[in-house]
Amino acid sequence: MELNQTSPLPTPPIPTTEGYPPCRVDVTDVAIDGVTLLICLCGLVGNGAVLWLLGFRIRRNPITVYILNLAVADFAFLLFIVTSSLLYMMENISCSTVVSLNYLRSLFLLSLFSYNMGLYLLTAISIERCVSILFPLWYRCHRPQHLSSVVCALLWALSIAVMAAVTSLCLLHEHEHCRLALISMYVLNFLIFAPPMAISSTILFIKVQCGSQQRQPGRLYIVIFLIVLFFLLFALPLSIWNFLQQFSYTFVPSQVVFLLACINSSIKPIIYVLVGSCQRHCSLVSFQVAFQRVFKEPGDNMACSNDTVMDTLAPGC
Repeated sequence: MELNQTSPLPTPPIPTTEGYPPCRVDVTDVAIDGVTLLICLCGLVGNGAVLWLLGFRIRRNPITVYILNLAVADFAFLLFIVTSSLLYMMENISCSTVVSLNYLRSLFLLSLFSYNMGLYLLTAISIERCVSILFPLWYRCHRPQHLSSVVCALLWALSIAVMAAVTSLCLLHEHEHCRLALISMYVLNFLIFAPPMAISSTILFIKVQCGSQQRQPGRLYIVIFLIVLFFLLFALPLSIWNFLQQFSYTFVPSQVVFLLACINSSIKPIIYVLVGSCQRHCSLVSFQVAFQRVFKEPGDNMACSNDTVMDTLAPGC
């Protein structure tokens, strides 16, 4: 997926048998694509299990609505990357074009769509959990019942609108229009969504650490902090790489950043299970029990009464 002179979208380097130099299979690229493919397949299984458990086996609450939509976004991202990796491997090994360039670019744009949606959802999750700690009384007693569903619907609509604009400009118009559209999208990610996610997660971590002097930090807050941390370390480089590519500058091969992004989307189910399974003796339990432990809201069985208010207002850190 190197920079193409006629389009700012990354496209795979396709060897050729016509003329010179002769076709040479890049073993390193094939190996990286193979590892990416294996990780993505494992991630598809894990996120599929999350979709099944949170969609049909575990009772819905505000956080599971977000996590369910996040699993949908991760599943879609991994599915598009699996398809792209297979095509790149086939083209690299066979030294011939398997599908058209526009089809590969469409796959890239679809993967960006699901990638952006994952970023938007993580930002919403981080902000809402931060609010639940900073303003617990409002969260327990006055939070709108269907807020999670409404926010997810709005975020899906935003992601669709952004990618529809980018796709129309990149596939139907000139190079400069596509370049400006992609730069605008990455600026939106960097300035509007990534900073609130990082700040909210930092506040969440600090508050949980302060509160852990009196009680163990909740599994849910540990999970949120970990998945945000993994996103910043493994998934955000993909946006940075794509952004710098618009200025004809790349610091690592494209296969590496896509591999890191696949690790981020694949590791979330493992985090859910490990955090939900680990107790004092770190005994492994069934997937469903682990998920129920992680995603049970602190106030699921607590009515908004005077006792709840007094407990909420009790001094903490």
